[in-house]
Amino acid sequence: MARTLIVEADGGSRGNPGPAGYGAVVLDPQTGEALAEAAEFIGTATNNVAEYKGLVAGLRAAHALDPEADIRVRMDSKLVVEQMSGRWKIKHPDMKPLAAEAGSVFPADRVSYEWVPRARNKHADRLANEAMDAGKAGRQWEPRDSRAALAAGAAAPARSVAAQAADAAAEAADEAPEAPSAGWGPDLGPPATFVLLRHGETALTPEKRFSGSGGTDPELSAAGRRQAEATAAALAARGTIEAVVSSPLRRCRETAEAVAARLGLEVRIEEGLRETDFGAWEGLTFAEVRERHPEDLDAWLASAKAEPTGGGESFAAVARRVAVARDKLLARYAGRTVLLVTHVTPVKTLVRLALGAPPEALFRMELSAASLSAVAYYSDGNASVRLLNETAHLR
Repeated sequence: MARTLIVEADGGSRGNPGPAGYGAVVLDPQTGEALAEAAEFIGTATNNVAEYKGLVAGLRAAHALDPEADIRVRMDSKLVVEQMSGRWKIKHPDMKPLAAEAGSVFPADRVSYEWVPRARNKHADRLANEAMDAGKAGRQWEPRDSRAALAAGAAAPARSVAAQAADAAAEAADEAPEAPSAGWGPDLGPPATFVLLRHGETALTPEKRFSGSGGTDPELSAAGRRQAEATAAALAARGTIEAVVSSPLRRCRETAEAVAARLGLEVRIEEGLRETDFGAWEGLTFAEVRERHPEDLDAWLASAKAEPTGGGESFAAVARRVAVARDKLLARYAGRTVLLVTHVTPVKTLVRLALGAPPEALFRMELSAASLSAVAYYSDGNASVRLLNETAHLR
């Protein structure tokens, strides 16, 4: 019977692209003993390239120990796990040769892949950070005795303030704290974090016209395309997004594609994230609706169950639709950080539902074009709003 080895691998980039490194460890599945370690500073690269290089290094280390072993790979990169498992296509030209190299180390039927949250991949993460720190200091990473490190609690060497700051945003966004914060309940593990991105501007946005699911489906304006690119750069620098999901409407798809291209991800469409159907109000300003449909507008402002003129969609109906989409996405992306590219009403609705606020709260939130908000969802059903209407990346 073939021996089984566990490979844990990680990679990181401080800038994405920026100074990058990888780490990998081969473990005995029975004892948890670290049998081999590998890490390297690889110069300027993206997170995904570093993740793949960590995988290759881990597989080669396992092959050196036992070329006949069965391998269980555990990584916190959903992209690498899904691509190497054959469930996602590999489109990015930088990823294809690395994936082919990883696939050539062992026969495919002897390697399985499992996604794990970052909190369960700390050994490889530590090695990757050690490699990046060594590269910053102008030297190569040097291995330490694995057993001694484990006996000492696998404590990483002191890291620079700059290095810690570079990783802080990524660690905070998709990993729950080690201990409960300020005594508020138990540690429930890493939440699913939805980073909510309102699409970039269209020609209708500066004029504050109703633009929903029933209108002309406008494209991004030149300003909107610039906003999408700026947002893509900011999210790439954070390096925490593991999947991109978009409303089916064009302005969201264009925004999502700009981000996904920078991250090397694919865009998944979710119908439930589309904007409200504003019926006969589509394309009109608030003042024009007030002039033409005053009674319907008053009813709409007074009740979440009221529909816009002409058979549009009530906020209550939107809330039901968005909640169904939310629950479906939570089941699919448990414990992961996902970018949802959507519209004003769905973003405000997700925030409102997370806060347990009444429907009228929708009228008390400001949401700018290409702004970022975030909600974390925990395994006990609770949610925490972490960000609302962040636009610093646009300035």
